[in-house]
Amino acid sequence: MKTKKRTEKLNLSDPDLDIPPLTDEQLKSARHAAPEETEKYRHAIENTLGVPRPPRMGRPPKQPHEKYLPVYMKLHPRIVAWARLEAKRRGVGYQTVINETLLNHAA
Repeated sequence: MKTKKRTEKLNLSDPDLDIPPLTDEQLKSARHAAPEETEKYRHAIENTLGVPRPPRMGRPPKQPHEKYLPVYMKLHPRIVAWARLEAKRRGVGYQTVINETLLNHAA
């Protein structure tokens, strides 16, 4: 098996790497790692490489006044059709278009 330096990224499509696929038996016997194990190995990797793992990125939490409320409403089909066309043109969701329109008219 070909080895790489730690600073190089591993290219799994490299034909020189001889990594056999997992068998069905191996997949069935696999288990999820416990949170303690994940933390233990994360620290081991950080200590070995000398580089801290970057924090996980995700959506930032919203303030209570910014959270959307789930609302059910019946809208005329022409409104929904317009919102979907506008959403497709702008590359956003149609509910976003409706929400922005209402916010602009409410202010």
